[in-house]
Amino acid sequence: MTAARRLIIAITGASGAVFGVQLLRRLRGRADIETHLLLSPAGAINAYQELDLKRSDVEALADVVHSVNDVSATIASGSFATAGMVVAPCSMKTLAAIAHAYADTLIARAADVCLKERRPLVLLAREAPLNLAHIRNMEAVTLMGGIIFPPVPALYQRPKNLEEMVDHTLARVLDLMNIEHTLAPRWQGEIGAIPGRIA
Repeated sequence: MTAARRLIIAITGASGAVFGVQLLRRLRGRADIETHLLLSPAGAINAYQELDLKRSDVEALADVVHSVNDVSATIASGSFATAGMVVAPCSMKTLAAIAHAYADTLIARAADVCLKERRPLVLLAREAPLNLAHIRNMEAVTLMGGIIFPPVPALYQRPKNLEEMVDHTLARVLDLMNIEHTLAPRWQGEIGAIPGRIA
């Protein structure tokens, strides 16, 4: 029997806790994926503010929960094999820590491990507008091999509600992590003629 792939999911203090929570929900119960959750104090506040979820509610969705202060945890070591890490959402503070290898929390350390071990690291950076420090930190993470993925909604699939909009973003994230899913339909090209189109 094939062992489950371990996926680290961090929820930090930017708006958009729904992305991390819904990712946990979509992966819950899958035998092929073992989720490892990191929920920052500010992330827990946002989960309650935006989704009416207590810390315990969010933690119950994960297979394994780590304290962000436990820098001796399994995921702090490159010898502990994982499929990579998703930070959803990723605050600018967390982005800065990752960009500068400032591993003062387990979130930053686990991300640093993914970068040094050349494992996928996807950051759903959530801020607008951006200042130069934000942009430079995104550049630094990109140059190190991380993927900056602002959760900008795609509207060409005509989502009917927020859940579908979030699922479309998460589908793209899971693609980047090479995890099979059926969260959103794949684009099949244009269907029919577009009125007023110039050939």
